Amino acid sequence: MSTQTDPLWQRLARLTPARIGLGRAGAGLPTREVLKFGLAHAQARDAVHTPMDAAAIAEAVEALGWPTVTVTSGAEDRATYLRRPDYGRRLSPESLKALSDSADGPVDLALVVADGLSARAVHEGAAALLAAFKPHAERAGWRLAPVTIATQARVALGDMAGAALRARAVVVVIGERPGLSSPDSLGLYVTFDPRPGRSDAERNCISNVRPAGLSFELAAFKLDWLLTQAFSRGLTGVNLKDESDRLIEASVPDPVIPPR
Repeated sequence: MSTQTDPLWQRLARLTPARIGLGRAGAGLPTREVLKFGLAHAQARDAVHTPMDAAAIAEAVEALGWPTVTVTSGAEDRATYLRRPDYGRRLSPESLKALSDSADGPVDLALVVADGLSARAVHEGAAALLAAFKPHAERAGWRLAPVTIATQARVALGDMAGAALRARAVVVVIGERPGLSSPDSLGLYVTFDPRPGRSDAERNCISNVRPAGLSFELAAFKLDWLLTQAFSRGLTGVNLKDESDRLIEASVPDPVIPPR
């Protein structure tokens, strides 16, 4: 039986964005599925190549009551950024000076909003994520540096930014590499004691933050938990496991299982 009309495949397809149960036309896929794939591929390419509107992001963040400072990486343009990842991991000399000049004594936390490989994800989700996180930061009493808006940036740029801002920890909110069903996904990278030379093993990551994935509210809750533990234990990375789900499970009553 064709997967196009198989009720089992139809039920499974409703549960996942994965491309299953597409049906067939002869030995190939139906035209509509080929066109959908082409659209998804185009959206992923657009997410990578579309420039970030740093001014709009700064305006949205400042509307939350947080000051901002805009910086660039060592990559002068998008083509260089894509060809030379190492350039995206460090600040331009002018940006490093701007951050150092904006530092106002030691702070607990530096937030960096970076385009990464999906400016679309940042445009659509960064302000909403920070809005969800702000009550957590205020309740914890953490002192924050001005929010850094970084273009042509990779995750490790946060290490240099955090060090320049004299922050105990840095969180990089960045557009993730788009998949064919997720061009709008944010990643949150948490590093304690940021400084150049930190490795990826010394970070924690919260990924797939988007309306169709991990909600902004749940991501903010997990971020709060990781930062609290990082400050308490003095570390992040492979030695800090995200156990925030235990708090969620403890607060949810056992489901009622109906009798057969």
